[in-house]
Amino acid sequence: MSAVPPSPLLKRVPPGAWTALAWCAGTVFTFLIRMRLPGESMSSAYPGVLFHRWDGRTTLALATALTLIGSGLLRRRPLAALILVLAGAVLGTVPLSVGAIPLPQFLSVDVALYFIAATRRRGVCFTAVGLVFATLTAYVAVRLANDWTIGTSTELAVAMTALVAWLIGNSTHQAREHAEAARARTAAEAVTAERLRIARELHDMVAHSIGIVALQAGAARRVIDTQPTGARDALREVEMASRETLSGLRRMLGALRQAELKDGARVAVLDEMPGLADVDRLAETITSAGVRVEVRWRGERRPLPPQVDLSAFRIIQEAVTNVVRHSGARSCVVSIERRDEEVAIEVVDDGRGHGVTSGTGYGLVGMRERVALLHGELTTGPRPEGGFRVTARLPLPTGVR
Repeated sequence: MSAVPPSPLLKRVPPGAWTALAWCAGTVFTFLIRMRLPGESMSSAYPGVLFHRWDGRTTLALATALTLIGSGLLRRRPLAALILVLAGAVLGTVPLSVGAIPLPQFLSVDVALYFIAATRRRGVCFTAVGLVFATLTAYVAVRLANDWTIGTSTELAVAMTALVAWLIGNSTHQAREHAEAARARTAAEAVTAERLRIARELHDMVAHSIGIVALQAGAARRVIDTQPTGARDALREVEMASRETLSGLRRMLGALRQAELKDGARVAVLDEMPGLADVDRLAETITSAGVRVEVRWRGERRPLPPQVDLSAFRIIQEAVTNVVRHSGARSCVVSIERRDEEVAIEVVDDGRGHGVTSGTGYGLVGMRERVALLHGELTTGPRPEGGFRVTARLPLPTGVR
């Protein structure tokens, strides 16, 4: 099983930054409690023999370096990063002359353990928590082997914080897995329901029209030798019914994706559908929301079939909406090119890449369904130079090329 995508908070601030911050906070606290603060008759903790000596400060600096290096590796190599952070916690304890690893030195380990449990697969999570408890056990065992005193209660408290950090991270992991599975099921159910609705509409339309075609063709076959005029009339009706059916199918495939409630029933909307003529107005609306949208037209702006016009507009609408909601971009460019055999659309932004390639969002499902119904192509993904790109090619029916 692959790593679970991090939550929005984890996306905004790298895990290593939180780990490094926890180490710095713990180090500052360690210094503060070994100083006599205002209102105190003496410091809360004994400084230790090595604390103010050069070798103690050197050890503390080395521990800080290991922790910061581990923090930088946490996203890419979590177990190696955790080992470095654990080594930093152990080395940072040496100058303190205490019998157990104090909680301030272990805060960074707890934070790193939480992120690993929240974002990595089960095997890595169990290995990480095993490393943490093995380190605590080894530290106590070394002190006992040298007949040194140990801080049993402190060690138990630190072990408890590590267990709590792992449990919270594991709960976050499970909640996010459940949410991802629920979104995937909901999206799949939405696609299935839409396809069933399309199948019902197709059945009603095609069954009626094909029945008429079959009757007229049978009549033409029976009288083609004796009544050529009647046969021609029947074939004309076949031609007209076929054309009307084909035109209706094209309109329906473009309109079935949109519906509204009328008298408690969900029905397809064919009138007042938006199209590419409304893109400029859409750009003005998005620009007023804070993201500048530039629309570039190429080729001759001729009328398009309703289903192509509607689908092109909805793809652009969804793409620029994703730019506003997910990319953090300040501007985007919408390019629309009317070619001889197709309409080409491209939406490019300068944001951080909003990652809609997973296919779990309803917007992407809708875009793919629209393009698939028109036998076109849709491509989405981050750009090498930064930002995100959505491209679509919608072929035109032969009669309108």
